[in-house]
This record gives sequence, structure tokens and C-alpha cells, in this order.
Amino acid sequence: MYNFDEVVERRSTPSLKWRKFPDDVLPLWVADMDFRSPEPVCRALQERVAHGVFGYEFAPRELREQIVARLKRLYSWEVAEDALVFLPGVVPGFHLAIRTLTAPGEGVLIQTPVYPPILHAAEEHGRQTHAMQLTRQPDGRYEVDFDLFKRTIRRNTKMFLLCNPHNPVGRVFREAELLEMADLCAAHDMIICSDEIHGDLIFSGHHHIPIASLAPEIAERTVTLMAPSKTFNIAGLHCAYAVIPNEELRRAFVARMNGIRGSNVLGYAAALAAYREGEPWLRAVLQYMEANRDFAIAYLREHLPAIHVAPPEGTYLLWLDCREAVSGNPHQVFLERGRVALNDGATFGPGGDGFARLNVGCPRALLAEGLRRMESALS
Repeated sequence: MYNFDEVVERRSTPSLKWRKFPDDVLPLWVADMDFRSPEPVCRALQERVAHGVFGYEFAPRELREQIVARLKRLYSWEVAEDALVFLPGVVPGFHLAIRTLTAPGEGVLIQTPVYPPILHAAEEHGRQTHAMQLTRQPDGRYEVDFDLFKRTIRRNTKMFLLCNPHNPVGRVFREAELLEMADLCAAHDMIICSDEIHGDLIFSGHHHIPIASLAPEIAERTVTLMAPSKTFNIAGLHCAYAVIPNEELRRAFVARMNGIRGSNVLGYAAALAAYREGEPWLRAVLQYMEANRDFAIAYLREHLPAIHVAPPEGTYLLWLDCREAVSGNPHQVFLERGRVALNDGATFGPGGDGFARLNVGCPRALLAEGLRRMESALS
């Protein structure tokens, strides 16, 4: 039913992924799939466009119902419809949470290496960044050092900005890890803002757990940010939402939106269709990307053994340790010598130097060509 091997021409569109670099560069960088979105989503958009009127809209009641039912089905998480606050994206969501729920001069705890907008969010609002590095194990897998977590918390640390599944290292945190992080936040009276945008992109043997779903008392201090954008490849339609069960936090959050509207008429239409009819596509694309993940790792181990990588548990991103393979910045080496664009690991903060991030959310032929270019760059 789904031809994920199809190479969809994107250079003729204003695609950030495909137009940032010259035409001879193969882009395997930003977290943007190269697959067509689910057919029900495309159909819903065509029907909405055919209506011809695009005035102001609010989130459809059915979309709220779909999200609430989905959270209960996937996570046994009971959420009231009123707890949902729609947003144009997850990044505006955590910026809004920082601005609303912390004060100037207070600190925000983050775990590096991490998605660059998270890395810099606190400082953009006059807050302090309290950063701790995740610990990389000999096999390349990352763990939370809870002693370091405790030492990083200061008297003015008021928020923990969690990324789960973690971008770029691909960890899907286990229940015990999430509980320990939540307990430490409670002990220090810290709000949790949890970016869970990749929560649907989970590979075999792993299961995403929203941290707020673990206990009502955790939910009371948590702002959870979710979206269909990465899941169904509709990021350009700008539809996301916060789950804020605590009425006081939610009122403060909404009061500071200051004209920020939720999504838009097409974003709502796409999100509703995706959640209502997109699950078969999601299951199929996860199988395809898991095979891509395994293909890429096998290729690296055979042809580029000096590059080390642990299989990601979630996301469609590989975090490549290039320190033994490359002298200098691997992003620049692969770009200049191989004409393949990866994300520069240094932009993810402490722990990112010498690393690069590779996107496997593309047809296998493109992935294979990118890997061959990487091999050529180092040969």
C-alpha cells in the first residue's frame, strides 16, 4: 500500500531540507522525512482547500476527542479535553513554558547533547542554562548519571526541560529513569516541560512513556508537548499541542500566549485526519525506517568501522561518533569531500564535538547513496 522507496522530487519546492545546500549535495540532515504523508491526510487537505474559505478557526472538537482517546489507548493516560492547549509548534511551546513558568535569572536544567533550540532556549529569555551531559557508555548507548543530575540542580533551578525520546542520542527513557527524574524535580520544586515530539517514532522492543502519565502528582507539575508533525511528516503545517492538567499552570500558560494562535485551518485538518486514519501508514513507515536504521548501521560497521553508533531506540536519527574517523569537524568533511549534508554535532552542545547526526527517514536508495558518499569522503 505504501511505496516508501519512491524518490519524491523536492528541490522544486521551497524545502528547507533540500534547498539549504547546493544542488549537488545530498541532504540527510534536518528531521524531515522524504516520504509522502498518509493518503487520508492529503485527501483531507484537498477537501478543505476545495471548500475555499480559510477564515479563523479553533481546534475541532473531534481533534480534541481523538487526542484524548489516543493518549488513553497508548499510555493509559486519562486527560481531560480542557487540558489541551493548541500551539503552532513544540519549539514555541517550550519557549512559552520557560517565559511563563520561570522568572528572569532562574535556571532551566537540560541534558546534553540536545536539540539546538532546547540548548539555547533559557538564555533567550534571560534565564540560566543548567546543563548536564548524558553519559555515553562503551557501546555508544547513553544513560542518565543521577548523581550528576542532583549536582547540576541549583537553588534557582526551577524547570527541567526534558527531551524524550531524546534528540539526538535516540534514547527512549525507561519508567524507572523517568520516575527518578520526576522525584528529583519534585524534591526541588521544579516544573517539568517535556518535549515528546518524537514519542510516536519508537522502534521494536521499546515503548514511549509520557512522564506525566506516571502519576497524577507528576502530571500536576508537568507541561507535555506533543505533535503529529514528525509522526506523519506534516511539520510544515504547524500543529502541536501542550497537555497541561494543572489548571493554574494552564491558565498562566494561556495568558502569556499574547496573540499566538494554535494552528491553522490546514494544520487542524491534517492533524485530525492523521490521528483518525493514519495509524496503518505509521506502522508501515516505522517498519521501513527501522530497516533503514539497521541497513545504515550494518553499512557503517562494514565500510566505515571507525564511525561508532548505537541503534536509536526512537526517532529516525543516527548519532554518529566520528572522532576516530575524522580529524576536524565531520559535518564539514562529509559536506566538502562527500557532498552529503549531516547535522553538525557541535551544535548540540557539550558532548557533541566530533559527532554528526544522520537522518534515515528517506528512500533506501538515497540513504545508500549518502553512505557511499561518506565512505568516499574518508577514502
